Amino acid sequence: MAYFRKNIETMTGYVPGEQPPPDVKVIKLNTNENPYPPSPAVMEILRTFNPELLRRYPDPVSNRVRSAVSRVFGVPEDWVLVGNGSDEILSMLVRACCEPGRPVAYATPTYVLYRTLAELQDAPYVEAAYDEDYNLPVEELLRSDGALTVVCTPNSPSGTTVPLDQLERLASKLSGILAVDEAYMDFAEGDALALVKKNGNVIVLRTLSKGYSMAGLRLGFGVARPDLIDGLMKIKDSYNVDALSCLLGAAAIEDQAHKNLNASRVKASREKLSAALKEMGFSVWPSQSNFLLTRPPGGDAERLYKSLKEEGILIRYFKQPRLDDKLRISVGTDEENTVLIKALARLIA
Repeated sequence: MAYFRKNIETMTGYVPGEQPPPDVKVIKLNTNENPYPPSPAVMEILRTFNPELLRRYPDPVSNRVRSAVSRVFGVPEDWVLVGNGSDEILSMLVRACCEPGRPVAYATPTYVLYRTLAELQDAPYVEAAYDEDYNLPVEELLRSDGALTVVCTPNSPSGTTVPLDQLERLASKLSGILAVDEAYMDFAEGDALALVKKNGNVIVLRTLSKGYSMAGLRLGFGVARPDLIDGLMKIKDSYNVDALSCLLGAAAIEDQAHKNLNASRVKASREKLSAALKEMGFSVWPSQSNFLLTRPPGGDAERLYKSLKEEGILIRYFKQPRLDDKLRISVGTDEENTVLIKALARLIA
């Protein structure tokens, strides 16, 4: 017997990267977590947290986080929407904008959650193809004119970025909303926040999972004009961010020095890891994220992925067209990256 809507019965569902039990020792380079700890200010709040806050409902709009984003990024507080990860805000956007006849549009290969969210909403989706260098297919996205167009920059799994002038062209020509997913922007040069001030149909999404070393917290935010934020507030869960996350998130955002220090360490390690892979004959796409997309010599990606897993080294393999000969490798510490390179060198010898 079918209990669910037809589109739910037939869809596959999003499959996250493997998360081993905490007591299993592995070198985990498969889900783009930051290898360094969060801000000491975050840890101090955990140490002194008032349990009385657990008895009460949290602030429904997470004003502490909105205030921190306002101070750090120079936007008004009412331009900020806080979510249970930026994924929740993506879900809000699809729920608010898309339905049968009102598509989601994006370039692919990219974050596969975009397709999943469209399927959940029973909305059509338009997948415009990146070329081999991951140049954004701007004209095809404009022709699609989705109710929601999503651009991931830096893109996952490629790590490549989209020039601001291309995003400006999309924003000025699209009739629907342009969501710029900047989950990995803390490791890149430049951002799209200026577009929000120029265009009422743009929302920029950020997360604390990557640059702020808080993937386990699940906190993100969007920045857009108040009328767009107000519309999304209508479908937000009543108390979507818990009291502890609100305090920890605000503290992390306010400690930009710590986040930037960790990001600089990751970027330095990224360049060393990229150079080492190229020396072994891997093709490596230019990345401004905390991971690398790479094609091993001969394209034998699945074997390498499985062999590394047997040795306790987790990287990401996507068994899908255009990616099944490639590997996505999160940047770890220099020590973790060295272990990975030695294992790869042995496996391809």
